[in-house]
Amino acid sequence: MDQADIDLRNATYAALIELGRAPTSVEVAAMADATVEAVVEGWRRLHNGHALVLDAEGAIAMLNPFAAKPTPFVVEAAGRSWYGNCGWDALGIGAALGVDSEIHTTCADCAEPVAIRVRGGLPLDTSPVFHVLVPAVQWWDNIGFT
Repeated sequence: MDQADIDLRNATYAALIELGRAPTSVEVAAMADATVEAVVEGWRRLHNGHALVLDAEGAIAMLNPFAAKPTPFVVEAAGRSWYGNCGWDALGIGAALGVDSEIHTTCADCAEPVAIRVRGGLPLDTSPVFHVLVPAVQWWDNIGFT
């Protein structure tokens, strides 16, 4: 990944934070003073380098830890609601924003609601656990499933 790709990734994250949702290539191009083609090509390189995830149409699907579409992991942080790709990413949203957060989801086993408040980077209740089905070394084999 070269400096231009790092700058594009940073601009994409900045657009996500400003908009409160995954930006389009047109929006990032306008905000970064770049061409849409340069953004699309850069996103493809970032996708191939596992720095973001694109869907089949080339739009952002995941800008870890943020999900572009609704998921069962809703995070209240920085005055907005965000979606995490998984429980792990839900914990990362407050950290990425540098703010306290509250995660709302349901137990995958019993469907009971789960709320986790995170303050100063730490969950207030440390008793909840979650199971990761796929070993970390295999996450990128099918990141949408993981």
